[in-house]
Amino acid sequence: MNKPIEAFHIAPSSEAAGQRALRNALGVFATGVTVVTMRGAGGEPIGLTVNSFNAVSLDPPLIVWSLSLASPNLESFRGCGHYAVNVLALDQAWLSQRFASREADKFAGLEPKSGLGGAPLLTGCCAWFECANQAQHAGGDHLLFIGRVERHSHHRKEPLVFQGGRYRALRDV
Repeated sequence: MNKPIEAFHIAPSSEAAGQRALRNALGVFATGVTVVTMRGAGGEPIGLTVNSFNAVSLDPPLIVWSLSLASPNLESFRGCGHYAVNVLALDQAWLSQRFASREADKFAGLEPKSGLGGAPLLTGCCAWFECANQAQHAGGDHLLFIGRVERHSHHRKEPLVFQGGRYRALRDV
C-alpha cells in the first residue's frame, strides 16, 4: 500500500523565487507538446511551440491554448481567422525545439500541407486540430485562445510529452 505524501510549503524569499517555485510545481504536470500554426496577413507561415493546449468541450467542439502577452506573434494570432494545433509525435522533439526558438524561418525545409484558412499542417504528427479563432480571454500575463474545431485527424503514433523540464515518452502502468 502506498503511503500518502506529506505536504510541505517553503515560503519563497522573493517574487522571482516564488514564480520559479510555482513554475517548478506546475512542471510536475505532464503535458503533450504542440505547434500552433497560422498564416500571417502577408501569407507567411507563423508557428510556435505550445504545451498549454487542452480540450474544453465536445459540443460544441472547443479547445484552448494560451500565448504570452510578450510574444512577438501575439497580434498575428489575435487577428487570424483560423489556426491549426499540430500534436507532436515522440520523434518530433526537434520540431518543438525549432518552433520554440527565435529562428527566423522556422518552416525552412518543411513541407506542410495547407489546412483551413491556409494554416500549415506539419507532417508526421499524432493529431491535427484545424480551428476557427472563436474567442480570446485575458488570463494574467497570457491571452487564452478558444478554438472551435472545424476539422481534425489523428494517427496511432506515440505522442511527445513534456514534464519536469524534459521531453518524455509515455509508458503503460
